[in-house]
Amino acid sequence: MSEGGRVGSSGASSGASSAEEPWPVRVVSQKVGAWIAKLGWVWVDGQVAQISRRPGASTVFLTLRDPSADLSLTVTTNRDVLDAGAPELREGARVVLHAKPEFYAARGTLSLRADEIRQVGLGELLARLEKLKKLLAAEGLFDRSRKRRLPFLPGRVGLITGRASAAERDVLTNARRRWPAVEFRTVNVAVQGPSAVPQIVDALKVLDADPSIDVIIIARGGGGIEDLLPFSDEALCRAVFGCRTPVVSAIGHETDAPLIDYVADVRASTPTDAAKRVVPDLTEEVRLIGQARHRLERAVRNLVDRETHRLDGLRSRPVLARPQVMVEHRATELAALRQRAGRCLEHRLAAADDDLRHTLARLRALSPAATLDRGYAIVQRADGHVVRAAADVGKGDPLRVRLADGELTATVDG
Repeated sequence: MSEGGRVGSSGASSGASSAEEPWPVRVVSQKVGAWIAKLGWVWVDGQVAQISRRPGASTVFLTLRDPSADLSLTVTTNRDVLDAGAPELREGARVVLHAKPEFYAARGTLSLRADEIRQVGLGELLARLEKLKKLLAAEGLFDRSRKRRLPFLPGRVGLITGRASAAERDVLTNARRRWPAVEFRTVNVAVQGPSAVPQIVDALKVLDADPSIDVIIIARGGGGIEDLLPFSDEALCRAVFGCRTPVVSAIGHETDAPLIDYVADVRASTPTDAAKRVVPDLTEEVRLIGQARHRLERAVRNLVDRETHRLDGLRSRPVLARPQVMVEHRATELAALRQRAGRCLEHRLAAADDDLRHTLARLRALSPAATLDRGYAIVQRADGHVVRAAADVGKGDPLRVRLADGELTATVDG
């Protein structure tokens, strides 16, 4: 084989040491095939994306897709195997097959060779869904405490639904009828079949990353249990649980209950119901605002009337009807107090005057001048001492005699 057929003949070989020799492609293919062959026979679960039955050929080709991932494998089987295990097999059906992985070295492709195919029946599907439901509930994905309330008036609504579907029409028509200014960002996806789950998960990631989106609606019309299986897929349920934006599930009719209904923040019975839950009714809000304004006006009017009556009652009181009455009353009290004070002062002054006159009369009655007026005299020596006894003076001593009117001088002669 030429140098171009060798692994890493240029750039890849430059990183290898000089002691390592690059492997030929055939060697790599042989080793990969040997490793895959060691896996042996396995049971594989998946969804049929395509069936190819060639007329006259005994080999049937299937494309088996993982419902939770954008991944598929080619399956080859004998027509008799298919007719024995799933004669009515259709695209979109869930199957379980017993197969052996095979690697085709010439084309470098991986496929499965099946010797037994079983179509998953409705009962088995329901049992799997019930098991998955218990698992998700145990992990807390259905917990009501983590469910978020929807905004009263979202600025923009994200809508995930089928292209030109009745569900899309119902959501847009009813939402715009209720609130004409509502804005939508619609992402059309497959709502059934093997590609539904990957497309819905991708649409969720896109809308959840958009900061202008306030709420996301996932809508689909009614259908059978098999048609609604993508909305019970574990990967989709976990994607809804991981959204930061509130999610509304509007799948099928009232009786339909896919697992996404339990994970979503709000479950709407129909797409029309989702539109009613996401945006308010403009007519109803205007009516409620009118009622609120009427109640407010009535409350303000009653408050004003009540306060007016209270003010009238206060103004009718004497103290406010004739404010001077208080001043007059106080003036009267002040005049009376002044009169009492004057009378009290006069009385005290009169009593003091009487006491003073009595004291003065007593003083006058007891004073030496009053004694002199009665005819007595006061004899004093020259030094001013009063002579009270004859022995107090000697012969020839000058004396001073004070009378009531004037005084005399005398000399002791014996």
